[in-house]
Amino acid sequence: MVDDDRTTRHLLQGLLKSAGFSVIMAGDGQEALKHLDRKPCDLVLLDVWMPRMNGLEVLARLRERSSPPRVVVMTSDDTPETLLRAVREQAYDYVTKPVEPAELVARLNEALDAPAASAPIEVVSAKPDWVELVVPCERRSAERIQGFLARLEADLPEDVQDSVGRVFRELLLNAIEWGGRLDPSRSVRISYLRARRMLLYRISDPGPGFRFEELNHAAVNNPADRPFDHALVREEKGLRPGGLGILLARAMVDELIYNERHNEVVFVKYLD
Repeated sequence: MVDDDRTTRHLLQGLLKSAGFSVIMAGDGQEALKHLDRKPCDLVLLDVWMPRMNGLEVLARLRERSSPPRVVVMTSDDTPETLLRAVREQAYDYVTKPVEPAELVARLNEALDAPAASAPIEVVSAKPDWVELVVPCERRSAERIQGFLARLEADLPEDVQDSVGRVFRELLLNAIEWGGRLDPSRSVRISYLRARRMLLYRISDPGPGFRFEELNHAAVNNPADRPFDHALVREEKGLRPGGLGILLARAMVDELIYNERHNEVVFVKYLD
């Protein structure tokens, strides 16, 4: 646990020990690296702005190691630049202070439980108004990316955040499940563009595409007398239970457009 604030360190040490963690504390990045040289750790809970060596520099140094620990960044700095650099430096998760104790423990356990062989998220562009990511085709990565991108929209009205977040999650999981076949060696490319009057998302999956009339796992193609057939098909295919659905997703944003093969989708939400 790395934080330059003594009170924060001791409060979190008590919380984490009571949750079953073995905890080593460090007051800055240099001290943290020395601890890790002496005794490897499974997980680092890392503050950003500290004297001598900040958390982002620690992340960069850890990436140079052959078996780096998983890192959860915790900071009161939720600016897009800090967030995106943390993603680029392969932070597993990012939590904003103050964080609810139960939520923090849950997030740390989730980070520890993630498969060690999970493919990294590649950051192609990290400008706050143009984010481009390459994400492995696994549900866990989808949840992480949704959380990261949601923070870029924190200044928007709640109804806009909610509609965009729900549509993004639905289309991303469709791409990962249907186009990527839940194969972590394959990837989905995501673009997020923030203009003064609009948000634009583009999701491109590695699959061959589809035709709407062939989606027997989708509720939209169910006969009226068998309204739940798609749920059985989804279960057989190993897909999650029915989500938002493409038709409802289309109604929640202003534009939703597929390419000809239906393996790329763009959606737009106008901001005024």
